Amino acid sequence: MRFEIFRLDENGTAVGDSEIAEAEAVRSIVEHAAATGDRVYIRPLRSASV
Repeated sequence: MRFEIFRLDENGTAVGDSEIAEAEAVRSIVEHAAATGDRVYIRPLRSASV
């Protein structure tokens, strides 16, 4: 499964381009965001948009 990940600013607004990641990579992305204080929004990528 693939996910779309957005970085968020302090107001919850998406900043920059989204990133597409496989399920296996999501945990490390979340851990990195937690370690650096980044805010992220993660949602499943619809297969129709691939």
